[in-house]
This record gives sequence, C-alpha cells and structure tokens, in this order.
Amino acid sequence: MSKTSQVLKARKSQGKGSLVGYFPAGFPTLQESIDAAVAMCQSGVDVLELGVPYSDPVMDGPVIQEATLTALENGFKLKQVFEAVAAITAKVETPVLVMTYWNPVIQYGVENFARDLAAAGGAGLITPDLIPDEGADWLLASDKYDLDRVFLSAPTSSASRVQNATDLSRGFVYAVSTMGITGARKELDALAKQVVAGVRQADSNQNTCVGIGISTAEQVAEVNEYSDGAIVGSAFVRAYAEGGIEALKSKVSELSSKLVR
Repeated sequence: MSKTSQVLKARKSQGKGSLVGYFPAGFPTLQESIDAAVAMCQSGVDVLELGVPYSDPVMDGPVIQEATLTALENGFKLKQVFEAVAAITAKVETPVLVMTYWNPVIQYGVENFARDLAAAGGAGLITPDLIPDEGADWLLASDKYDLDRVFLSAPTSSASRVQNATDLSRGFVYAVSTMGITGARKELDALAKQVVAGVRQADSNQNTCVGIGISTAEQVAEVNEYSDGAIVGSAFVRAYAEGGIEALKSKVSELSSKLVR
C-alpha cells in the first residue's frame, strides 16, 4: 500500500478525516516555499500537494496563477522541485505528492522524472491533464519506482473513464467537485458526492479526495463525511500571500479544526 493511502486509510478508520494541502514550489522563492510546506505539514495537513509552476495553468484560478507566475519570475526551474521535495521530506513524514501538468514531465523525461522524484522521497504525482488512456509511459515508470499516481474524476466523466481512473490511480482518485478552475466557492457543488459515489461503485476500497472550491473548516468536515479527504489550495496560497507563514499556519489550523487530530 502506498504511503499516501496508508495515511488516508488510517485516519479514516480512526474517524479523523484528512486534509490535503496545496502549495506551489518556488513561491515566492524556493526556500520560502520549502519553509511554507513544512509549516503546513506541522500545522495539520495530512498529505502535501506540491505544485509545479507552469506558464499555462489551465485548471488554476487567479490566486494560484499569480503565485506560480511569481515563482517563475523569481527564477524557478523544474529540477528545483526535487530539491524542494527532498528538503520537505527530510523534516516531516507527511506524504508529498507533486502536482504537475504533463508537458513539463515529458520535457524532463518521464522515467527521469519518476526516478528523481522517488530519490527525493516524493510519494508520487497528481496529473490534472493526463488521463490514464494516454499515460502508458507514466504507468510503467510509476510502477518501476513505486510511486503514487493520482488521476482525476469529474462530474462529466463517463462510467468507463471513472472505472479506468479508479483502477489505475494509486494513493487516491482526485474527485473534482465542480467544473471550472480552482478557487474558493461559498457552496460546494452537490455533484461532488456523485463523483465520489462513482469511484466507490468502481472500487469500494479505493480512496477518493475532493478538491476545488473548499475554503472553510465546515466544508473540510463535510467532505470528509463521504470521502477520504478534502483538498484545499487557493485558501492556503491566499493566506500566505496576504500574511506570510504565520497566516498560512493559522489557516491550516483553522481549516483542520473540525477534524480529529
């Protein structure tokens, strides 16, 4: 069983619920992003999602887009993500999943990326724009280096695509709660439960975490009632952008406050 899955299942079995937290590598600088990520893990994030800044972030809302643009303007290079992962995993035991669009992985080399991620202590990849049908190289490399591979399932996914994503994901299936870009919303889309139910029907033993639109402690708790974890990104990035690391730590503590620690 993957480290990510072990954490999610252990907390679920204990009735605690899980918080998956996103932060972009290199924002605003490499070292500051490492410090922020470590602080998140120490403040209540159960699984860390470390984002790779990308020049064309089609799924990201304005808060994350601005942060990743800052990272790129400050000189972030793709190879630095492995440095960040190694520095974070040296300080905390929290599973670190790298979230990246697929083009940077292709440019780096799929096996090279998998090898270097594993060597740095990373748990695996979340690949928002890669579907399993087109991921043969990644499936092979992730098996070779024992890495998690998190595929997405959306409200518009067909039953066969949900089944495929569920069968081939390792760690968890990323259940997209709404159609659109990331960012806080006042109400979670009711379709989130439908997406999770589809994954459960495909494989009752597979983990599924819900992301996009989660920004309050109440939503984190609500999502954990029917899934294995709540994914939060924009709320954390905004907190850091507005108040630095102390504001970020406070936001993590706030959003995890209704989960049993």
